[in-house]
Amino acid sequence: MMPGPIALAWAARAAGAEIVSGTLTIHLTPNCSLSPRGAAWFFGLICLVSFTIATTLALKGLWPVFPFAGLEMLVLGWALTASLRRRHYSQTITVSDERVAVETRFRNRREQIEFPRHWAQVKLRSADTRLHPSRLTIESHGRSYEVGSFLTDQERKALAARLTRSVGRIAESPALDQGPLA
Repeated sequence: MMPGPIALAWAARAAGAEIVSGTLTIHLTPNCSLSPRGAAWFFGLICLVSFTIATTLALKGLWPVFPFAGLEMLVLGWALTASLRRRHYSQTITVSDERVAVETRFRNRREQIEFPRHWAQVKLRSADTRLHPSRLTIESHGRSYEVGSFLTDQERKALAARLTRSVGRIAESPALDQGPLA
């Protein structure tokens, strides 16, 4: 199994997390290995193969195959578009001596929420059912914000452990310069 964005960020310290002047910053982005150009080539190749087969079958009298091939390509195009849209999503978690801030960006939209570090809690909630992922939240004073929703469960657990070490438990604020980011 290949390591995801968090595992890679921990392996290469400057890539995903860094401590600069007493402030820990963790950058999270979804794993989007398919570029728009690669997606266009893939989609074009699959359309060529699918419509070639569908045309061949339609010429032999199996014309109902053609609309289903078109429907399949529409669904594939929608799925590729949804996958490529994830490239524009990112979260930045900043832990300083006084606060924990989470900034979420998607295209031109930006959302930021801050919690007092001394009262913030990091909670990893287990999945309700086997098919649902766990949820990682930062909470304080009745407010809650989910982070890393696009991560795998293993990556989410690693992030939860790192954030718990940095943020601490309620009414506890450990030092930020605690060794490696792993």
